[in-house]
Amino acid sequence: MVLESLNPMHYNITSLVPDTMPVATVPILILMCFLFLIWNHEETSSIPGPGYCMGIGPLISHGRFLWMGVGNACNYYNKTYGEFVRVWISGEETFIISK
Repeated sequence: MVLESLNPMHYNITSLVPDTMPVATVPILILMCFLFLIWNHEETSSIPGPGYCMGIGPLISHGRFLWMGVGNACNYYNKTYGEFVRVWISGEETFIISK
């Protein structure tokens, strides 16, 4: 009898989850999406450059400078965005001005 009560196949898992669970998850998911949109929202800058995108932009920008070197990375950003570019180096906003 003890072994039978410890057997996990003895219990029906669907009977343990109440029927109201899917109804409660919809407002929670909507709230989480709304908070994510607010957290991800940023004011657009008038200076061109890679986007911030939840911190991924600075990581890509910094990685490009480490991988390509300062000169090649500056040339890449100048070709892509123009003469005045905003990038991130070591997590700090940096401006590249060239002609």
